Amino acid sequence: MTDVTVLPTPPSPPAGDRPWIPSAWLALFHRRTKMPRRLKFTREGKFFIGITLGVGFAAINTGNNLLYLLLGMLLALIVVSGILSEISLQQLTVVRKLPHRAQVGRPHVVEVEVFNHKPRIPSYAIEVEDLRAGQPADKRCFFLKISPGSAQVAAYRRTPQKRGRDEHIGFRLATRFPFGLFEKSREILLDGSLIIYPQTEDVPPNAPPRGDREGERVAIRRGYGDEFLALKPHRSGEDLRDVHWRKSATVGQLVLRERAEDQKPEVRLALDVHRPVGEDLPNHATGALDAALAGNRSPSLTREAWDAGFERRIRDVASKALAHVKRGDVVVLRTSAGESVRSDPSVGIDPILRFLALLQPAGEELAVEAKPAPDRAAPANVPAPTSGPALGSPVTATSEAG
Repeated sequence: MTDVTVLPTPPSPPAGDRPWIPSAWLALFHRRTKMPRRLKFTREGKFFIGITLGVGFAAINTGNNLLYLLLGMLLALIVVSGILSEISLQQLTVVRKLPHRAQVGRPHVVEVEVFNHKPRIPSYAIEVEDLRAGQPADKRCFFLKISPGSAQVAAYRRTPQKRGRDEHIGFRLATRFPFGLFEKSREILLDGSLIIYPQTEDVPPNAPPRGDREGERVAIRRGYGDEFLALKPHRSGEDLRDVHWRKSATVGQLVLRERAEDQKPEVRLALDVHRPVGEDLPNHATGALDAALAGNRSPSLTREAWDAGFERRIRDVASKALAHVKRGDVVVLRTSAGESVRSDPSVGIDPILRFLALLQPAGEELAVEAKPAPDRAAPANVPAPTSGPALGSPVTATSEAG
């Protein structure tokens, strides 16, 4: 007899580690069966197809040769339309030129360049639609003719309504050439990203520190600024451009002007990014946040109201930071989650605006006092947050000497 060795069955992987075979097969099937072109009937095309079907039925029922000839001409027009539209869409590449910066409420221009790589045949009536992730495609550029081996440039204007990262995923090329009976289109994948800065308003900056303040003195140190601090004897190796010649002639030796370091005030801005607990934020809009701001108390906030207040605080911080940087101050922004960013006149306001554009509410949630419902007993001793700026409080800025 032959010995049969039974191998142990390997243990099956956990449920969370098993590959989802049906979804992988469905994705592969979708890629393999996806049509490279999409065809859509225009209004005129629907009438044309209806007439063609009518002529075809009449030719079959009557056997009239003239109707068969007319049917052949109509079908030939459909075939010619498909061939010419396909030739127009072939060998086209698209390049998108995004602006360096964009801001909520301010229009910006996006350039679209289409290049025709065909050596002899031009492309006619090309419509380019810029596709963005999660947003409707509402911006199009039309090119009447793109000559062979050349490029055409067009632009469209867009006004963002929401801050954050705007992801462009590709283009949709469509044409109704030559007869306008059908619209044939194809998609081109081309990624692009644009940071939308938050909206800013014209606000006056806080008063800068000047001289002595309560219990604090602005230190004046030696440096290479524009103001003169004192006079000192010249030493070997020092720059002769700062020689005070009149004083040197009086004392009989070289005397230099000693410069003071530029004193730039530092402005610190605070921003609360902690969202209250989920059970205190039902998904329906009320005016609880505005009531809280007016009465300076902690309500049971709705999620929409808190998000609206969060966006308003971001706009206020961005406006104050821009005003201070324009004046020449150094601005430091710190959030309640411990993140910070710094801007000064040498680098501009871009670091703070970019930080605010990508800022999201912190994942760590703080508790908020809930108002008791009229038909339930009030909760006993709900603790209020003891650290961080008050929720919904206006932005505060303090100036300190740098």
